[in-house]
Parts: sequence; structure tokens; C-alpha cells
Amino acid sequence: MAELRLHNLVKRFGDVTVVQQLDLSVASGEFVVLLGESGCGKSTTLRMVAGLEDVTEGRILINGRDVTHAHPMARDIAMVFQNYALYPHMDVAQNMSFALRLAGRPAAEIATKVAAAAKVLNIEHLLARKPKELSGGQRQRVAIGRAIVREPQVFLFDEPLSNLDAKLRGHMRAELALLHERLGKTTLYVTHDQVEAMTLADRIVIFDKGRIQQVGTPGEVFNRPANLFVAGFIGTPTMNFFAAGLAQEAGQPVLRGSGFVLPAPAWLPAAVDGPGQSLVVGVRPQTLRPTAEAGGLPIKVDVVEYLGTESQIVGHLQVPDGQRISAIVPGDAKPLLHQGVRLAVDVQALHVFDADSGLSLKPRSHV
Repeated sequence: MAELRLHNLVKRFGDVTVVQQLDLSVASGEFVVLLGESGCGKSTTLRMVAGLEDVTEGRILINGRDVTHAHPMARDIAMVFQNYALYPHMDVAQNMSFALRLAGRPAAEIATKVAAAAKVLNIEHLLARKPKELSGGQRQRVAIGRAIVREPQVFLFDEPLSNLDAKLRGHMRAELALLHERLGKTTLYVTHDQVEAMTLADRIVIFDKGRIQQVGTPGEVFNRPANLFVAGFIGTPTMNFFAAGLAQEAGQPVLRGSGFVLPAPAWLPAAVDGPGQSLVVGVRPQTLRPTAEAGGLPIKVDVVEYLGTESQIVGHLQVPDGQRISAIVPGDAKPLLHQGVRLAVDVQALHVFDADSGLSLKPRSHV
């Protein structure tokens, strides 16, 4: 195992900067996921670590050794690609052993390592087959097996599950989690799928436009997003956002917006610079519930999506040009369709951001 450190990493393609002064440390044995939309720089970062892209500025260190300009084969890493990258004319055993054979390892050692990796991945019965005879999930297992036999210090994964169907992705996520628990290797994993990130990562690094927006555990980035981008990116359905301002009503601080008044969290007044500060209130759909009581968010329900044990309702605030809002509610909510409903808001679950900077105003002591 080894620590991976990226220090002030920059990547430019001509005049375009795709990775901007990135600093990141991955502890020995840690599973870190780079998460972001397509084109945000996460795969470019991974390819720089692998040595497949030149570094414009900065350094890459593996276990304290500077490998910034080292040949990929000299970095002691193994990479699993999105498209498997298997040799079609070789069988599974030959694909898995290729790097070892290229390095001139003894045949007995190669056979032992291939057999051990195949057993871990449950592909022992596939060793004589060609890639064209395998399913997508089996091909991905072979690609992972090819990385395992090399016994690298660091594993790199570039969206390895994106070509699989939803059911198989779920199965392979569990397989990867078990594999990491068994091998304990330092891992850097790239994906745009937040479910993969939330279920696999020890820590998530959220990217946008070549910059890190937040680094934290899955619980931290979900419950305490650092800014509006992270809050809107993490969570399904997306967090609801409302423009608001801090005001007083009956001597109590409230959040007042177009069509609603909500009690302000106890921590908010101390976090606001003044009465004129523009705010954005964030409410996760999972924290909203229909209520017969006054207050909350008054909406008209436009769509009901029945999901089995719960439903997603989508509506709009009952004011002219009322803002769209979604909520996750228990059971079959079909009777709510086209009805006026009030949604109770858990004040302690509110997120409040500065409208100009986009930064969260919620103190770290409150999750």
C-alpha cells in the first residue's frame, strides 16, 4: 500500500486549463472517488496520475517518490478503463497475465497469480474464453483481474461500470466494495455517477470546471454541502432551492421568499452579515412531508411518480410563476395529483447559502 499525493497539479491543452492547481492526498489503503460532470477534469487528473497525460505544472508522489515524469510502467500503478481494453485475440488467462509476461516473470509465478486473481473474482471457469465470448460484467472482471495480478501500489479506475446496465452496475458496485475490503489497496476512482461515489468511497472529491469544490466523506458532502454546486449535484432528486431573505415576524427570525415564510434555523442570524443579504434556501425533497397544519410550503401538485413504497411529487409554489418543487413522500400519492398541498419543512434540515458567493452559511457544528 502507498500514499498518493497530488501537489498543485495543473493541466492545460493550449490556452484551455482543464485542471487548476489541484491538491489532494489519498491515504494508504483509502478509496477516494473523483466525482463530477463530464468534462470537469476528473478523468484528465486520473490519466496524469497514470502517466497517460503530461503534467503542465505540479507534482505527483506515490509513497513519497516523485513520479510526475516517470514512465507509466515505472509508477507501480494499475488502471482499469471504461472500455475494458482487452486484447480480442487473447483468452482471459492471457489477457490477465500480459503485463507479467511482458515483464519476464517466471511462468509458475504468473500461473499462480492469475489463478489467485481469478478465484477472487469468481472467473476461474472463464480463463480459456476469448473476450467476445464474455458478457459486459465478465469482461470488466477480467480487466480488474489484469490489474490485480500486477499487485500495484495504487489502483486507478476510470468509470469502470458506465458501460453496464443498471442491475449489473449495482452488482458490480458490491463486488468492488468487497474487493477493496479484501485487498486494502490505495484506490483512485473516477465516475459521474453519484450512487457509485456514495456507496464506494471513503472520501469523495467533487469536481467542477477543473477545480475541487469539496472533499469529504459521503455523509459530509450530502449533509453539509460546502456550496450551491455541491448541494445541487449531490442527492436524487436534486435539492430544492429558493431565493429568500432573513426577516423578523412577531419578534422571531424568519426566512421570507416568494410565496412562503419559514422559521429560521437558530444558527442563521449569527451567520448573516445583515438584513439586506440575499440568501438561497436549500431543502432536500426527502425532508418534506404533506401536512394539514399552517405554514410550510404551499404547492399545487403537477406530477406524481409512484415508486412503490414511496412516491415523488413534483409541483409549484402557489404564487404567480411559482417555483418548481419536488418531494419524496411515503406510499401511493396519486390522490394528491392536481391538489393544493402544504409541505412541512424540517427547519433543522434546512441549508442556507449566500446568494452571491454560493457558499454555505451553516456552521460546521450543525449537520
